Amino acid sequence: MDENKKTGIGSRIILALTLLFFYFPIFYIIVFSFNDSRSLTKFSGFSLRWYEKMFSDANMMQAVIYTVLIALIATAVSTVVGTVTAIGLSKSSKVLTALVERVNDLPVMNPDIVTAINLLMFFSVLAVKKGFLTMLLAHIMFCIPYVMLSVTPKLRSLDPNLIEAAMDLGATPFQALTRVIVPQIRPGIISGALIAFTMSFDDFVISYFTTGNGVNNISILVYTMSKRVNPSINALSTIVILLITVVLGIVNLIPILHERRMKRR
Repeated sequence: MDENKKTGIGSRIILALTLLFFYFPIFYIIVFSFNDSRSLTKFSGFSLRWYEKMFSDANMMQAVIYTVLIALIATAVSTVVGTVTAIGLSKSSKVLTALVERVNDLPVMNPDIVTAINLLMFFSVLAVKKGFLTMLLAHIMFCIPYVMLSVTPKLRSLDPNLIEAAMDLGATPFQALTRVIVPQIRPGIISGALIAFTMSFDDFVISYFTTGNGVNNISILVYTMSKRVNPSINALSTIVILLITVVLGIVNLIPILHERRMKRR
């Protein structure tokens, strides 16, 4: 019993240290985003000056707009394409499914630097001017595999005769897809969309190699500002953390509210 207690205490200590390791830097950034001075080690007083400076910085606001816009478009396109492709493969031959899945794994398994150089050479061969469009296409390309990896397990868990049963009851193929299949795999679609948005929002290496002059996302902006102290980055990071926390809270709260509503009915 004593040994079990010691094991339990040790596990709690390890868990606490792990959580501290992951969340202390986030807490540190949030606190020093309200620092009155430029120091990143000494808190001299509460102030909103860095938030004001952030919103008045045209380059920073432009980077935020590009980041959010590219992430939203890439998420929407990759979610639709990845979901439709995964559904199509679930009804295809095993040879074709295995071949496409192996190809789909390449962007995930490849290091980002390899993918970035390949895309850079691809756009250069086609003589495409690098900028917003090339960065957007690159983000869509590497987001689609994550959506497919999230949706495919949900499809495999479904009854393979589900579509045929729906069509036997009078549903059209499109109705069977939208009203039977999609609701069943909705958790996988949502997870894939969230992963795609996170990967696009966070990407630096591929974005850096596929962008052009005047088109920067937050990651590239932070990299260019890393050689000089700028507490406005702390303010921007705090807002991003807050937005991500709110989005995750909403995504996790919606299924709970939906389940409670179904129980009341």
